[in-house]
Amino acid sequence: MERELGRGTLAHGWDEEQGWTLLRVRALIIRLFRVEYTVQGVRKLLRRHGWTPQVPARRALERDDAAVERWRSEVWTR
Repeated sequence: MERELGRGTLAHGWDEEQGWTLLRVRALIIRLFRVEYTVQGVRKLLRRHGWTPQVPARRALERDDAAVERWRSEVWTR
């Protein structure tokens, strides 16, 4: 399974934009091993084998840091 995840989403027919999601990993497990897991079961399985959620490597081009900071200081504090 780890080898297949390492090949990436593109190798399995998905785009690389979103990367591996729990639903995609679940579908891959069903396709390769003909075993069904719930989404929570997939999360636990991945966690048990050392896979952790990742933060996106890049930020959105449309991101407005000034607006984010303004929201943090005005709205979040309430």
